Amino acid sequence: MSDTLLAQEKLKTSRNVLMFAIPSLLGLFFFLAPLTINGDFTFPLALMAKGFKALLGEAILPTVAAVICFSALFSVVASTVKPAFVTQSPLMTRLFVLTPTWLVIRSLGAVFTLVALYQVGPEMIWDGNTGGLVLNDLLPSLFVTFIFAGLLLPLLLNFGLLELLGTLLSKFMRPVFRLPGRAAIDCISSWLGDGTVGVILTSKQYEQKKYTAREAAVVATMFSPVGISFSLVVLTQVGLQNYFVPFYLAICLSGVAAAMVIQFLPPLSYKKDVYIDGTKPNRDDELVPEGHSAMSFGLELALQRASKVKSLGSVAKEGVHNALDMVIGVLPVVMAVGTLGLIVAEGTPLFSLLGAPFVPLLELLNVAEAQAAAQTILVGFTDMYVPSIIAASTIDADMTKFIVAALSVTQLIFMSETGSVILSSKVPINFLELVAIFMLRTLVTLPIIVMVAHWIF
Repeated sequence: MSDTLLAQEKLKTSRNVLMFAIPSLLGLFFFLAPLTINGDFTFPLALMAKGFKALLGEAILPTVAAVICFSALFSVVASTVKPAFVTQSPLMTRLFVLTPTWLVIRSLGAVFTLVALYQVGPEMIWDGNTGGLVLNDLLPSLFVTFIFAGLLLPLLLNFGLLELLGTLLSKFMRPVFRLPGRAAIDCISSWLGDGTVGVILTSKQYEQKKYTAREAAVVATMFSPVGISFSLVVLTQVGLQNYFVPFYLAICLSGVAAAMVIQFLPPLSYKKDVYIDGTKPNRDDELVPEGHSAMSFGLELALQRASKVKSLGSVAKEGVHNALDMVIGVLPVVMAVGTLGLIVAEGTPLFSLLGAPFVPLLELLNVAEAQAAAQTILVGFTDMYVPSIIAASTIDADMTKFIVAALSVTQLIFMSETGSVILSSKVPINFLELVAIFMLRTLVTLPIIVMVAHWIF
């Protein structure tokens, strides 16, 4: 027997098979298994997060506020004084030693949190449509989702599931989207579950040299929309929930088109195909060797990955670190950036003025009430709910409401959540690049959504 065959046989121990199969199946269940509870579509991770949120009850807002304020206060101390117990700990350094820009953003998040919690100071900060919306409606859900997503993420990452799926799906993902097959799991977890989970999964894989800078940027900005359940909430907001199937068809069609086109345009086309440490990927690693099927080779890679897990305790520790990264690092950013964006949207005519150039385009596409619709187009950059809220109160035509709701989902990047999560992750994208990608997504997806709307209405 050759050395290669001998090595393959050594991998196929019951220990390795079980170490791959059990955690991977659990990961698929928690992140992707569709459930229907009392007629509502959900999935186990969201169900656990919702249960924990209900368990915390009224204590959740003070808890979130305490976490954000602690994050900001300790970051100020750690970044200025730099005590030895912080600098000697990689985890503490990563969590609390920040650049001046991120220190200001985190501190601003704490200030906005206290102002919104106690409703003191300028009303434009704590109003129910600005900071009050972010603190009361978004952060509690993000807080519990981050905890469970962080703890359970190693089930997807550490036991071989992505190695198997990556091999099986590479023949589709690589030619169609120029992405490794493993990107499919990010897409599925986002589309079925939650966009922030997809971003976090992408960031972790980028840190582990599973994605290049270009691949991580493309996956995070092209394949991390809000989940199905969230999309239904948006559609319900404009009173068109009976049109959910064609609505989600429009989202999928326009989303795939955007992913295929926009990656060839700046700024994504400028991203380098190198790993986080500057090394170049070896595309031959994705090729299935002679004598192997995609399934057998994928399974071999999965068992290799599973064999490297020496201690479940270390995996659990990594899960805790993931959760801390998200809760401490992301929540203050969402509060700061989301509140600022909504203040601009609610308190200034900026987005109405910026939307004015879209009036001729909407009229060309034969969209009713083009003037009112144009005002909603760019405001989605602040929060994806806002366009539907505006449309519900200012637009009468069902077709136009449908277009506004679908566009707000396919635009993908909104600063009250997904955008802030991307900025606070390791994914190599800055704020101005997010603005450019948001505009490109708007221009590419709008005509497709309008086409579907004309077909339906």
